[in-house]
Amino acid sequence: MTEQAAPYISRPRILVLGVCPGRHGEPPFRIMEIDGEVVGEARTITDVLETAAAYGIPIHDLDDPDAVRWVGGDKYTWTLH
Repeated sequence: MTEQAAPYISRPRILVLGVCPGRHGEPPFRIMEIDGEVVGEARTITDVLETAAAYGIPIHDLDDPDAVRWVGGDKYTWTLH
């Protein structure tokens, strides 16, 4: 019997969910989680970096799936389609 290795699935500390419509004329946002806990809303890449830094998490590469997981779009997706 041949054993197959399980595929590697990263579990980054930071998760940025899909775009949500803004409320009462506010711009759209993305919910941000750190270590499985909702920590706030991000409206820009800068918000993601600042929130991560506030939690002591340096991000050197926003495209590194071991650092950040982008759900429902990538780091450039900040509006509803």
